[in-house]
Amino acid sequence: MTPLSLPEEIVLLTFDDETGRSIGRQGIAASIALAGAVMMELALAGRVDTDLHRLEVLDDSPTGDPVLDAGLPLLRSAPDSRGALMLLAREETGLRPRVLSALIARGLLKQVEGRVLLVFPERRYLKPEDRPEPREVRARLLRSIETDDIPEPREALLAGLARATALLPLLLPPALLAARQERIQLLNRIEALNRSVAETVGDLYLYRLRSA
Repeated sequence: MTPLSLPEEIVLLTFDDETGRSIGRQGIAASIALAGAVMMELALAGRVDTDLHRLEVLDDSPTGDPVLDAGLPLLRSAPDSRGALMLLAREETGLRPRVLSALIARGLLKQVEGRVLLVFPERRYLKPEDRPEPREVRARLLRSIETDDIPEPREALLAGLARATALLPLLLPPALLAARQERIQLLNRIEALNRSVAETVGDLYLYRLRSA
């Protein structure tokens, strides 16, 4: 079985295990997080090199992943990592359906059409009971926060994405969330891309508050 990519993992986390409904931040914050997941996966694959202020495309040949291949060409025109996040976030309407299609094709999500109050159309994405992979993503996130082990880059990046999309209060027991704030902050600081995502989302919400 091909390992899950970061875009696939963060999208899986945004659906409730029982109802299949979306959880966490929606709108532009979710778009930035998915953009960050694409950039992180490309960085792990050695296709881009980035820090808080710089982004360089090292190899723009096709990866074979339709989500990454949709995002990679856009990064050539990005001035820095935060600019790249915004470029990719604007393409989120194209990226997210590709991630969902991949997860459905792999049997890790099942699309269900229904109605709320018998009137309003609703689309949910259920996680099959016979496939452990979706729940293993949550379990791995939990372990990275519970322990004091040196995290793998992928674990730190996933924790940063979950924090940026306000998923941690929904996925972790309240006592654990309160007790492990220092660990969560550490995971967020380890990777420059985590800081870029967090700062971009934070700046966006600050701008909206000032404009309100």
